Amino acid sequence: MTVDHLTRYVLPGDWDLSWAGSSIGRIAFPLFAAMVAWHGLFNTRNPLRYSRRILVIGLVAQLPYMLMPRASDDFILNVCFTLACGLALGALVRQGWQHYQQQTLGLAWLMLGAAVGITVWYLLGFWVEYGHNGLLLIPLLMFAMQALNETRDALKSRLWAGLAAFPALWIAGQMNASDMAKSFTVGTCVVILMLAAGAAQRVPPVVLAMPRRLWLAWYPGHFALIALWLLLSGQLAG
Repeated sequence: MTVDHLTRYVLPGDWDLSWAGSSIGRIAFPLFAAMVAWHGLFNTRNPLRYSRRILVIGLVAQLPYMLMPRASDDFILNVCFTLACGLALGALVRQGWQHYQQQTLGLAWLMLGAAVGITVWYLLGFWVEYGHNGLLLIPLLMFAMQALNETRDALKSRLWAGLAAFPALWIAGQMNASDMAKSFTVGTCVVILMLAAGAAQRVPPVVLAMPRRLWLAWYPGHFALIALWLLLSGQLAG
């Protein structure tokens, strides 16, 4: 993410580093989406409260994000809004289906909730970074991760887990224009889903973790520093 933003906003254009944004930079969003989906499924008792915490980071980051020079003047909410809203949609879909299976929610209410969710997704998709596909990726990763986590040795279970992963990979392939960007986004999702299927047990633990406060401040903080640099260099003067 930081590499993408540095090559896009800070480093001179004649260095021709656009390839970095189309390769390394395309790893960031699927990683963030997977992190949010995994925590929303397995590491929090209240996914909606977790979504609100991400939203707070997005609110703090929105002003410096809006200062970044863009080809279009359209108002767009930063990626934290995409992650927070995608997680909220995924969590509500999951909760609604669970209540329906437990017969505490009727089919009519389930269908009404689905209609409201689709409407909210459609309207939000015009205002957030990565658009409609970005909002869909988190719920689809939640669906795939749940299926992969519950996979048993039976062939039917393994086939179902494989099919559950396909929608997330398909959406990931629709999120970028260039073939390079598509391949990095889809490849990242493939690795993520392999880790969710059990490969994570073979990965050694992280020796040096980023401090929590630094991690939380990184997204708004790096935009603020880039905006300051652009201001001091005169690129925000107009």
